[in-house]
Amino acid sequence: MKNKIISSPIFRPDFAAIANFVTTGSKVLDLGCGDGSLLRYLRETRDIHGYGVEINDENVQACFNNGINVIQNDLESGLSSFGSGAFDYVILSQTLQAVRHIENLIKEMMRVSQEGIVSFPNFGYWKNRLQILSGLMPISEALPYQWFDTPNIHLCTLKDFEIFCHQHGASILERRIMNGGRQISFMPNLFGELAFYRFEQQK
Repeated sequence: MKNKIISSPIFRPDFAAIANFVTTGSKVLDLGCGDGSLLRYLRETRDIHGYGVEINDENVQACFNNGINVIQNDLESGLSSFGSGAFDYVILSQTLQAVRHIENLIKEMMRVSQEGIVSFPNFGYWKNRLQILSGLMPISEALPYQWFDTPNIHLCTLKDFEIFCHQHGASILERRIMNGGRQISFMPNLFGELAFYRFEQQK
């Protein structure tokens, strides 16, 4: 009898960066989970118990196809369907900049989980600054939209987000700044394209 072949999860540097924050066997909620690829990656590399929240019909169906538990809901309506402390981690991956009421969502993330994890494109990245100096809104792999059709409404730099956390009761536990597959430690607000933060409610 032939052994069953199990496909390995696709390696993505942003997925791997988030996985480094997550402990094995933990309970994870992914907000704006898309087709469930991140949850599938975490399930196969960290053996997590994952749940997703997604609004798009096609993405919800893709989650079902991927064997991901998903609830169809709008993040702007809050997380009232989840109890306090129900998860070890709540993840908001490259969705922060498209959320209208960030303060409420971050507060809810800290209510329903022990820790929050967010990732977002760093608007302070040098290539973005250069495009602005040339008179244009930035377009990049992390920010692929034209100014007139972008879903992004709250772009920020690393410093912006860290100030926000301090002002809204979130203690940053760890951060990882990436450019492609490389971690950036030198002048990250200038040379980092994607930012990953792990935080908890201030004690």
